[in-house]
Amino acid sequence: MTLLRTQLGTTLRGHRLRQRRTLRDVSGAARVSLGYLSEVERGQKEASSELLASICDALDVELADLLAQVSQDLRAGAGAPAVTPLVPAAPVEQPAVAAPVAEPALALVGAPARRRDPVALAA
Repeated sequence: MTLLRTQLGTTLRGHRLRQRRTLRDVSGAARVSLGYLSEVERGQKEASSELLASICDALDVELADLLAQVSQDLRAGAGAPAVTPLVPAAPVEQPAVAAPVAEPALALVGAPARRRDPVALAA
Protein backbone atom coordinates (compact mmCIF):
# COMPACT_ATOMS: atom_id res chain seq x y z
CA MET A 1 0.00 0.00 0.00
CA THR A 2 1.38 3.40 -1.00
CA LEU A 3 1.40 6.04 1.72
CA LEU A 4 -0.23 9.38 1.00
CA ARG A 5 2.98 11.24 1.88
CA THR A 6 4.93 9.10 -0.60
CA GLN A 7 2.52 9.79 -3.44
CA LEU A 8 2.35 13.52 -2.59
CA GLY A 9 6.14 13.73 -2.66
CA THR A 10 6.42 11.82 -5.92
CA THR A 11 3.82 14.06 -7.56
CA LEU A 12 5.44 17.26 -6.28
CA ARG A 13 8.84 16.08 -7.54
CA GLY A 14 7.30 15.30 -10.94
CA HIS A 15 5.91 18.84 -11.20
CA ARG A 16 9.25 20.35 -10.19
CA LEU A 17 11.25 18.26 -12.65
CA ARG A 18 8.84 18.92 -15.53
CA GLN A 19 9.45 22.62 -14.89
CA ARG A 20 13.22 21.90 -14.88
CA ARG A 21 13.57 23.63 -11.51
CA THR A 22 16.00 22.78 -8.75
CA LEU A 23 15.21 21.96 -5.15
CA ARG A 24 17.04 25.17 -4.19
CA ASP A 25 14.87 27.28 -6.49
CA VAL A 26 11.59 25.82 -5.25
CA SER A 27 12.63 25.79 -1.59
CA GLY A 28 13.49 29.49 -1.79
CA ALA A 29 10.21 30.35 -3.48
CA ALA A 30 8.25 28.24 -0.99
CA ARG A 31 10.24 29.60 1.99
CA VAL A 32 11.14 26.13 3.29
CA SER A 33 14.58 24.63 3.75
CA LEU A 34 16.03 22.66 0.88
CA GLY A 35 16.55 19.61 3.10
CA TYR A 36 12.97 19.61 4.34
CA LEU A 37 11.58 19.95 0.80
CA SER A 38 13.77 17.04 -0.27
CA GLU A 39 12.40 14.91 2.58
CA VAL A 40 8.82 15.81 1.59
CA GLU A 41 9.52 14.85 -2.03
CA ARG A 42 10.99 11.51 -0.90
CA GLY A 43 7.97 10.81 1.30
CA GLN A 44 10.02 10.91 4.48
CA LYS A 45 8.15 13.85 6.06
CA GLU A 46 4.44 14.58 6.39
CA ALA A 47 3.76 18.00 4.91
CA SER A 48 1.25 20.24 6.68
CA SER A 49 -1.52 21.82 4.65
CA GLU A 50 0.24 25.19 4.97
CA LEU A 51 3.50 23.74 3.68
CA LEU A 52 1.75 22.00 0.78
CA ALA A 53 0.02 25.27 -0.12
CA SER A 54 3.36 27.11 -0.07
CA ILE A 55 5.07 24.48 -2.25
CA CYS A 56 2.14 24.46 -4.68
CA ASP A 57 2.27 28.26 -4.87
CA ALA A 58 6.01 28.08 -5.65
CA LEU A 59 5.31 25.52 -8.40
CA ASP A 60 2.27 27.47 -9.68
CA VAL A 61 0.08 24.39 -9.13
CA GLU A 62 -3.33 24.59 -7.49
CA LEU A 63 -3.45 22.61 -4.25
CA ALA A 64 -6.82 21.12 -5.25
CA ASP A 65 -5.33 19.94 -8.57
CA LEU A 66 -2.36 18.36 -6.78
CA LEU A 67 -4.65 16.51 -4.37
CA ALA A 68 -6.92 15.35 -7.21
CA GLN A 69 -3.91 14.03 -9.14
CA VAL A 70 -2.57 12.22 -6.06
CA SER A 71 -6.01 10.70 -5.45
CA GLN A 72 -6.25 9.45 -9.04
CA ASP A 73 -2.72 8.03 -8.91
CA LEU A 74 -3.45 6.20 -5.66
CA ARG A 75 -6.64 4.70 -7.12
CA ALA A 76 -4.92 3.70 -10.36
CA GLY A 77 -1.99 2.11 -8.56
CA ALA A 78 -4.07 0.06 -6.12
CA GLY A 79 -1.23 0.10 -3.62
CA ALA A 80 1.75 0.55 -5.95
CA PRO A 81 3.27 3.94 -6.78
CA ALA A 82 1.51 5.02 -9.97
CA VAL A 83 3.81 7.95 -10.77
CA THR A 84 7.56 7.76 -10.87
CA PRO A 85 9.69 10.89 -10.70
CA LEU A 86 10.58 12.26 -14.12
CA VAL A 87 14.25 12.71 -14.89
CA PRO A 88 15.29 15.34 -17.43
CA ALA A 89 16.45 13.69 -20.66
CA ALA A 90 19.68 15.66 -20.77
CA PRO A 91 21.57 17.32 -17.95
CA VAL A 92 20.67 20.98 -17.61
CA GLU A 93 23.65 23.30 -17.64
CA GLN A 94 23.99 24.86 -14.18
CA PRO A 95 26.07 27.94 -13.42
CA ALA A 96 29.08 27.42 -11.17
CA VAL A 97 28.30 28.22 -7.54
CA ALA A 98 30.22 28.25 -4.30
CA ALA A 99 30.05 25.23 -2.00
CA PRO A 100 26.58 24.86 -0.47
CA VAL A 101 26.05 26.25 2.99
CA ALA A 102 24.47 23.90 5.53
CA GLU A 103 20.94 24.96 6.40
CA PRO A 104 18.99 24.17 9.55
CA ALA A 105 16.39 21.49 8.89
CA LEU A 106 13.34 23.71 9.39
CA ALA A 107 14.71 27.12 8.47
CA LEU A 108 12.66 29.38 6.23
CA VAL A 109 14.78 30.71 3.39
CA GLY A 110 14.60 33.31 0.68
CA ALA A 111 12.66 36.49 0.22
CA PRO A 112 8.90 36.60 0.64
CA ALA A 113 7.30 34.69 -2.22
CA ARG A 114 4.51 36.05 -4.40
CA ARG A 115 1.22 34.75 -3.09
CA ARG A 116 -2.13 34.44 -4.82
CA ASP A 117 -3.81 33.67 -1.51
CA PRO A 118 -2.41 34.56 1.89
CA VAL A 119 -0.95 31.50 3.63
CA ALA A 120 0.45 31.71 7.14
CA LEU A 121 3.19 29.27 8.05
CA ALA A 122 3.20 28.20 11.69
CA ALA A 123 6.52 28.41 13.46
